[in-house]
Amino acid sequence: MDPVSGMDRVTDVLVCGAFIAAVGDDIDIAREAEKMAGLGILPEGSAVKEIDASGLIVAPGLMDAHVHFRDPGQTYKEDVFSGARAAAKGGFTTVICMANTIPPVDTPERLKALQEREESACIHVLQAACVTEGMKGKRLTDMEALAAAGAVSFTDDGLPILDEKVLEAAFIKAAELDIPVSLHEEDPAYIDAPGVNKGRVAELLNYGGASHLAEDVMVQRDCDIALRTGASVCIQHISSGYSVDIVRKAKAKGADVHAEATPHHFTLTEDAVLVSGTNARMNPPLRTEEDRQRIIEGIKDGTIDMIVTDHAPHSPEEKARPMEKAPSGIIGLETSLGLGILSLVRPGHISLMKLLHLMSTAPAEFYRMVPGTIAGGAAADIVIFSESETWKADHFRSKSVNSPFIGWELPGRVHFTICAGEIVYDSENED
Repeated sequence: MDPVSGMDRVTDVLVCGAFIAAVGDDIDIAREAEKMAGLGILPEGSAVKEIDASGLIVAPGLMDAHVHFRDPGQTYKEDVFSGARAAAKGGFTTVICMANTIPPVDTPERLKALQEREESACIHVLQAACVTEGMKGKRLTDMEALAAAGAVSFTDDGLPILDEKVLEAAFIKAAELDIPVSLHEEDPAYIDAPGVNKGRVAELLNYGGASHLAEDVMVQRDCDIALRTGASVCIQHISSGYSVDIVRKAKAKGADVHAEATPHHFTLTEDAVLVSGTNARMNPPLRTEEDRQRIIEGIKDGTIDMIVTDHAPHSPEEKARPMEKAPSGIIGLETSLGLGILSLVRPGHISLMKLLHLMSTAPAEFYRMVPGTIAGGAAADIVIFSESETWKADHFRSKSVNSPFIGWELPGRVHFTICAGEIVYDSENED
């Protein structure tokens, strides 16, 4: 299944080195190997590995445009290499790491040092850079130098940018550079206590909560600025149905505004906090069933055009703290595909092909990359999975286990992940 070409058929795929050599019926491997040896692409007598993918889906490797690998600064929670291994298990061959590390990625020197480690990961690990120095929301980073150093986007994710003039200047510069800006939309003026929706559950817990207005007012402001400046903007991890409506209207007006949704926001509601405690505490919080349904409607009609995880590892000791002291966020790379099938495909909201588009093609296009495709000459970044086969979410490659989905039976078992022609995950050899 290839969301780029729309191909959906049973056929063979031949990989040679880091690229797909051919796609077609009954490929003669020996003949193709001889042909490639003659061209000097493949040494003569090279071993050929055959994967029997009968009954499975072969698709472009998934892309997660919003992850936190905690590297540098908090590598006891996750690091570049453990995060990449977790991503591979989830079927991802490309991820974009957020810039809220310790110290934050706000200079070309810090960016390059991180990129050097990321190059050794088992998948493609790309890096965002900060919008403002120290993520303090006051002064812009040297966005031009960061772009030249290889930053794929700008974001202060984890913190909102409250100063409208600073944000507008960032939008203008990002538009000149043709690099997207991704925004964490939570105005602290509407947050009594973070991580839990201000509503029925927060009242039961006697916990102040975060109103949907915290997101809505900033989404409205930033959509308006995007329309004025022409900047390419992503509303991150959208959680409020009202914000979905705001983005939909901004798109209709011609704003280059996009939105991402996480599996936890289209699968769970605030009630999960009563079941999973701090493992369901996140920013922005899980909201009501009405919000969840409106997020799904936004996915269906294209208002929301990317699915990401916001993979946010924390240690068990941190998550064991009381609600008001525990950090927000959950891991999500290893459960994302399964939750997409469970919550979106199985109920008939979208097709599996649309899910693959949202999890691979759309984020690549938004971040100015060539999307993965199953075609001759394309990069051999591939996921092989079963749509129907279930697996239990009880073993993670991530260093952390902070997930409200522990113990869930999920569809979409990943059998193989192949990145640059190398098998980086094989379910039969899982450690």
